[in-house]
Amino acid sequence: MREVSNENGRIQEMRNRIKYSQNFLTNSRLVESLINNSSISANDTVIEIGAGEGIVTKELIKKAKKVIAFELDPNLFKKLSGKVQGEKSLESKQEDFLTSNLPAHPYKVFSNIPFNITAAIIKKLTLGDNPPGDAYLIVQKEAAMKFAGKPLDIINSQLSVILHPWFEFKVVYEFKTTDFFPRPSVDVILLEIRKKEEPLVNNRNLYQDFVTHIFNQPKRSILPKNSRPSELNFEDWLKLFDLFLARPQEKQKIVSGAFAKQSREQETLEKIHRTRVDKNWRQY
Repeated sequence: MREVSNENGRIQEMRNRIKYSQNFLTNSRLVESLINNSSISANDTVIEIGAGEGIVTKELIKKAKKVIAFELDPNLFKKLSGKVQGEKSLESKQEDFLTSNLPAHPYKVFSNIPFNITAAIIKKLTLGDNPPGDAYLIVQKEAAMKFAGKPLDIINSQLSVILHPWFEFKVVYEFKTTDFFPRPSVDVILLEIRKKEEPLVNNRNLYQDFVTHIFNQPKRSILPKNSRPSELNFEDWLKLFDLFLARPQEKQKIVSGAFAKQSREQETLEKIHRTRVDKNWRQY
């Protein structure tokens, strides 16, 4: 009877992992190497999203001053708590990271995130008032390219153009499917998102509205002839924004609120259409 019970528990655990799109790393030495090669130091507070049973958590504790680990699944959270019990530098939370408050103080992120909420997590980390200094996210490669844009991808998505003045994206490691359980059906990478010391744009809200407006207008008179927004380089976008800033303020109002309006619409769509592999990033 015990063998049957254990097997049923394993099946249920697998179902939960699929539900939350969790593919957990199995090699602690690989995790240790990745963390040691990151910018995380003994002075840092680090957030981990989707801690699972704690293979990443245990290595972060060795390296960072404080670790804040989020795990929503109750069974996994129970296992996590048992493995890291008594660790004073760890704050474990059985909460939804997407509805939690980000720290008001400096912090970093190192996480093997659920693939089905990739877009929501990256937007929360990069578009908030206090983004992390550095974020290391284990994500689906195809999705990561769209957030990073050129030169990692062949085109620039709307979100990559919006993020470029404030962040640098870099692929620091490419995983094998055998590094995970269950094995993912997609290519997976470790994506570094580093906040720039000096942003390339001063008026963030206006820039976000400007980019959103241009990407979603059928007639784009401000663009070079026969050009599409996704084909332009980041340098072109900065030049176009400078030209836009030279216009009278009355004409600048045409883009007002474009980013906030689209964000509300996309948030609703994401809640409805999340699947095992996040396809929402295609909409940006």
